[in-house]
Amino acid sequence: MTSLTGKVALVTGAGRGIGRTIAERLGEDGASVIVNYNQSENLAKEVVDTIVAKGGRALALQADISKLSEVRRLFQEAEDHLGQLNILINNAGIGLLRPTAEMTEEEFDSLFTLNTKGTFFALQEAARRMRDGGHIVSISTGATIAITPGFGAYAGSKAAVEQFSLALSKELGPRGITVNTVLPAIVDTGTLVLPDEVIAQLIQQTPLGRLGQPRDIADIIAFLVSDQARWITGQTLRAGGGLI
Repeated sequence: MTSLTGKVALVTGAGRGIGRTIAERLGEDGASVIVNYNQSENLAKEVVDTIVAKGGRALALQADISKLSEVRRLFQEAEDHLGQLNILINNAGIGLLRPTAEMTEEEFDSLFTLNTKGTFFALQEAARRMRDGGHIVSISTGATIAITPGFGAYAGSKAAVEQFSLALSKELGPRGITVNTVLPAIVDTGTLVLPDEVIAQLIQQTPLGRLGQPRDIADIIAFLVSDQARWITGQTLRAGGGLI
């Protein structure tokens, strides 16, 4: 286990799933954690309680990452409460399985407003506010590598994040800030939108023979924001058990 004692971390979309597990893991490693949520206040408070019960420090803050004004408010409130950030995990996002011919304008806008625009401006705030020597990790998707029919728009919304992160790694490198992207394949968060037969096929195609678990991703994130990963930046790391 790495030590993040004295570090301040913000995890967006941390009320459930991968985001929740990341927040809890960073708390275990000693970071003070801002648990961001949009609507799931009770779940976010559960995450805070879990971190605090283990001797950590955490605070739940509401903000809709799809809105620039709320992104900026979130970063300001995080700094006001816990101090200047050392770590940002861009996890907030939505997935949508919809064939291109059936995608509505409203669905498209929803995907790109949160997954793409929201993440971009969170990266911008981090670039302006983060302490030198910090770490930024954004969650993309294995669908940008192995496209699944119906995930074209979703994959596109996340592919942009990978390019944002690569560019930002060049911009923030002189300050010792690392910027990376993690690409999970199928992760069992309890909210999978794929048909059971497709999931079974994907398990068969995965060399490690199972679905990913949120802890698999959280452990990778914990490494990337630790000092042990200080020489890794500008990377898109595949985290799919060999599927991608």
